[in-house]
Amino acid sequence: MRTITVHASQTYPIWIERGLLAQCGALLRKQTKAQTAAVITDDHVDAIYGDTVVQSLEQNGFHVLKFVFPHGEASKCSTTLNQIYDFLCENNITRTDCLVALGGGVVGDITGFAAATYLRGLDYMQIPTSLLAQVDSSVGGKTAIDLPGGKNLVGAFKQPVAVLCDPDTLQTLPKEFLADGMGEVIKYGMIRDAELFALLEQHTLENVAEVMEEIIATCIDIKRDVVEHDEFDTGERMILNFGHTLGHAVESYYHYETYTHGAAVAAGMCMMAEKTCAAEIYQRLCNCVASYGLPTSVEAPMDQLVPLCGNDKKRASASLRFIVCETIGAAQIRTMPFGEFAVWMGGTRA
Repeated sequence: MRTITVHASQTYPIWIERGLLAQCGALLRKQTKAQTAAVITDDHVDAIYGDTVVQSLEQNGFHVLKFVFPHGEASKCSTTLNQIYDFLCENNITRTDCLVALGGGVVGDITGFAAATYLRGLDYMQIPTSLLAQVDSSVGGKTAIDLPGGKNLVGAFKQPVAVLCDPDTLQTLPKEFLADGMGEVIKYGMIRDAELFALLEQHTLENVAEVMEEIIATCIDIKRDVVEHDEFDTGERMILNFGHTLGHAVESYYHYETYTHGAAVAAGMCMMAEKTCAAEIYQRLCNCVASYGLPTSVEAPMDQLVPLCGNDKKRASASLRFIVCETIGAAQIRTMPFGEFAVWMGGTRA
């Protein structure tokens, strides 16, 4: 088992190994004194892994409760959050109990936010079952829900007590969800690791499983390093948002129905690279993105995407902070008045 330790406001381990899911109870027991564990998951993940997790927790002395909500980004909202609060209240969950987030990014984000806010905070463990969640959203303590006005606009920083990554869970993912995670993986290569990017260029969606454990560990190591330098997202951590300014706008434009998060980020990276990179770099990125079944652009007109960038949490007063990668493996944070950004991207002035 590989262990990567995050030293943030709370120090915690990230465990990576095939078959770990069945050991989650024993591992969580090392990290918390809680006697009751409330598992929060969605209907898709529960049908596959719910019994395994509940059994492992019970075998290690936890009293287990479970709340299941409908899968999908539409559930990452205040309605679902309030349902979770009601469930915790009805079952007399206390600050000495813990939550377990079992699922992808939506489950991890909303469970983490519930853990940060219910009774002003209680322990929670991340068990990410999607590639996107394993390499990105489960690590670093960002939690949130969406609002009608934009993605992740209400949230809190709340570090988990542990993260358990079992690559075997990726075997049950449909190809489009594996591709979704690869959008974030490609991002890591672009912002910080040219060798990772080269590794990705040597594989496709059909054979990337051969190096998946190496990919997961490399991405987590990068994010750990960035989070330790800038836990609360005021500086260096912003580079993790490469592709997200336009990507979130794409998701919003299509009402979170047409493009997954990773697909929108992939298109966002390529659209930004077209404006900022040499032709060779731009083409390498597009080729890599396409080899994993991800889009390099979208049909939405830029003059309709750009105004949606203004709803992004990375906006600072009248300016917008965004990330560019002029070369593979290095990222820069840029700030531009929003009106200038609109003109520069080819959209209308806000």
